[in-house]
Amino acid sequence: MAEAVKSGVQLEPYQIVVRPLVTEKGTHISERYNHYTFAVNPLATKEDIKRAIQELWDVRVVKVRTQNRKGKPRRHRMAAGYTKRWKKAIVELHEDDRIAFF
Repeated sequence: MAEAVKSGVQLEPYQIVVRPLVTEKGTHISERYNHYTFAVNPLATKEDIKRAIQELWDVRVVKVRTQNRKGKPRRHRMAAGYTKRWKKAIVELHEDDRIAFF
């Protein structure tokens, strides 16, 4: 079981990984450096993310880097607001492992 230490909430692997981020930059680093990007639950720690990726895709994770992304300012008619904050994880896999999203 994966657990977030800060909040005391236990998260399942499918709750930790929200979705893979398939972008031009993400595709480039996955092909060239074997690093994959994911949007993850903001409560998840690096260890939680590592365990979730290994369990969901049956791969060996070498390293996890995370970024807390700020919401961007947006407006709708006269009301101003922000998009949601979210957490991004960049996961480095063992050189023999790959993840195919397509």
